[in-house]
Amino acid sequence: MTTNETTDDPTSTTTDTTSYVPEHTPRLAWAKLAPDVYKAMIRLDTAARQGVDPVLLELVKIRASQINHCAFCVDMHSKDALAAGESVERIIQLSAWEESQHFYTAKEAAALALTEAVTVLTEGFVPDEVYDAAAKQFDEAELAQLIAAITVINAWNRFGVTCRMVAGHYQAGEHK
Repeated sequence: MTTNETTDDPTSTTTDTTSYVPEHTPRLAWAKLAPDVYKAMIRLDTAARQGVDPVLLELVKIRASQINHCAFCVDMHSKDALAAGESVERIIQLSAWEESQHFYTAKEAAALALTEAVTVLTEGFVPDEVYDAAAKQFDEAELAQLIAAITVINAWNRFGVTCRMVAGHYQAGEHK
């Protein structure tokens, strides 16, 4: 993919050529090859999002996807967050949210901390202080739904990363 290509047009003011690394090829079209699993994931995703604020949900999905290096999901959920009214600034700050907590509410910060703890289980169990902070911000039903939503995005990330889904082509709202 090339943008800002130099043209033969003498009136063109663009003389810079930027060449990007070519897109990788997806490994596997898993959703087409395992349609029952894909449909079950859609149902699970729909059930998990019930009662979770849509903007908070997108922040959680972006953060988990950043941690899991799922470019496809970072792209998708950033676009969906923008379409839902989230600011570019808050999306940009997500990768460093602990250093920029002033961009987020206490409830959002607790959800992001819980997202990180649930996503990075290699560091041990979800710490009590992280869980307790989230439990202070969410009632039990909300907390259960939030944990479900975090778990589901982590599953989506595993499909995306393993199958090497390609970022950049998603249009906001495409998979709602």
